[in-house]
Amino acid sequence: MTDHISAEQYRKEATKPKRSKYRNVPTVIDNIRFASKREAAYYQELKLREKAGEVYEIELQRRYALTAPNGMLLATYIADMVFYDAVQRKTRVVDVKGKSTDMFILKRKMMRGLLGIEVEVVK
Repeated sequence: MTDHISAEQYRKEATKPKRSKYRNVPTVIDNIRFASKREAAYYQELKLREKAGEVYEIELQRRYALTAPNGMLLATYIADMVFYDAVQRKTRVVDVKGKSTDMFILKRKMMRGLLGIEVEVVK
């Protein structure tokens, strides 16, 4: 049997904000929109470390072209954060994840194999 709802009930349901697929809550810090609270918290932690002189050159949403040896563009990877860590003396590429998707796992392998860059996952 089919349930029927009124037009008013339908409009109420249709205008409700939809839940995120992974239940992340977008958060704004320093007028920057982050995909999740976890990502925003990591950014705040980095900013504190920057003030302490431990990290430099924080870059958000840096794009990397993943190209085959013949020059064909296979995919584009967008890192959540890239920065120079003065304590570890290296540039770090970080992705803040609650759940690693199959696409992320593949792109992470491509980053390592094609560009020699290790992507760190922060949970």
